[in-house]
Amino acid sequence: MSETLLSDETRSEHDLIGDLDIPVEAYWGVHTLRAKQNFNITGTDLSGNPHLIRALARVKQAAARTNHELGLLDAERARAIDQACESIAHGSLHDQFIIDPIQGGAGTSTNMNANEVIANLALEILGHQKGDYQFLHPNDHVNLSQSTNDAYPTAVNIATHFATQPLLAAMQVLEDSFNAKAAEFRTVVKMGRTQLQDAVPMTVGQEFHGWAVTLGEDRARLAESLSLVTEINLGATAIGTGLNAPAGYAEAVCRHLRELTGLPLTTSPDLIEATSDVGAFVHLSGVLKRVALKISKICNDLRLLSSGPRAGLNDIQLPAVQSGSSIMPGKVNPVIPEVVNQIAYQVVGHDLTVTMAAEGGQLQLNAFEPVIAHSIGLSLKHLTNGCLTLAEKCIDGITVDEQALRREVENSIGLVTALNPRLGYAASTSVALEALATGRGVAELVLERGLLSAQDLNELLSPERLANLSD
Repeated sequence: MSETLLSDETRSEHDLIGDLDIPVEAYWGVHTLRAKQNFNITGTDLSGNPHLIRALARVKQAAARTNHELGLLDAERARAIDQACESIAHGSLHDQFIIDPIQGGAGTSTNMNANEVIANLALEILGHQKGDYQFLHPNDHVNLSQSTNDAYPTAVNIATHFATQPLLAAMQVLEDSFNAKAAEFRTVVKMGRTQLQDAVPMTVGQEFHGWAVTLGEDRARLAESLSLVTEINLGATAIGTGLNAPAGYAEAVCRHLRELTGLPLTTSPDLIEATSDVGAFVHLSGVLKRVALKISKICNDLRLLSSGPRAGLNDIQLPAVQSGSSIMPGKVNPVIPEVVNQIAYQVVGHDLTVTMAAEGGQLQLNAFEPVIAHSIGLSLKHLTNGCLTLAEKCIDGITVDEQALRREVENSIGLVTALNPRLGYAASTSVALEALATGRGVAELVLERGLLSAQDLNELLSPERLANLSD
């Protein structure tokens, strides 16, 4: 419970359930307190989601401007609400958003928390005391022309758009780290592997470049998916019919909200469909799952390629960031890839939550949008932190032993594939069999049999040719 609940001085507020004593210093009111008492689920509260709080403030601000423009709200109240929303959008009173993000009621508790905080701040701006709702009311004035069912989803859309930007930036950082290593290791030859068996030579740089490309592709898909959350249902009110909103409200409030957020927001062409549908979040969550799986696969490769140091692949060396064992001296674990793997598993779980919550919606409204918003928010936050951690504490510090990798290539049976066009299939097979039987190198046997000159062999096994490198 918030510290403010310890206050001895209170004010009384009333709802349909009855009366509750509210600490006089609290900007929230009776509806928020009911929700605080009912929903103790995650151990966190809305103050941990500043994107959502700012988005709620902008929605209420746009509504106040529109209601004044259309003659529903007097200038004095409109100005006070506008000023209160502006203050909250810039970070004030976020600690007053005290309810759990996972809640019953389709977001009504979150909407009322915003209405009450804005109303009480606006009352102070007008020179009144908190709770003097006869002068400015959370429902009658702050929530005018709105329902939770259009105000809350619109705020979630806006918050999601802004919360995705740090992830896009973090993915760019990780992509840049991969590209830097691709350039650094451009001519470092190693064995490529398929099904964990020696395949054909490649370069370490090519491996890292492939990871960079896959990050870039996923970053583009994530950016594209944001176009879906810029379509909003504000003006739909309860179920999409626009009941209690004046003619022209939906278009005007969207215009004001575009100006306030800087986002290319549009009003859905079918507000009934938009009010019941959460398909944009299903798609976005699916893209986040794709990102998570791709990065997790890369982390699997990093752990495998760094296995050893003497009895594993040891193609690359990860930076040592902490001791690895309480019993085995000198052991260093790939803890950074491991933690990013776990982030990915959690994102997959969040995606399943979004999937089931989307499927569970009924008729004209999906009551489970709070858990959808919470799950996507966590996925965005954790993936952002994971990408930055992986780049800064792992990828940037990776090293290789170029000579050791070259020796492995020269001793690999897979080298025969590179020589096959010159030696022919029969001779190549014979060399491969002898190399397997004796443990000798392919290059050594080719020279011993006089199949190629040393000069020809060196040309065939040059890094540029093996990896099909250009300049």
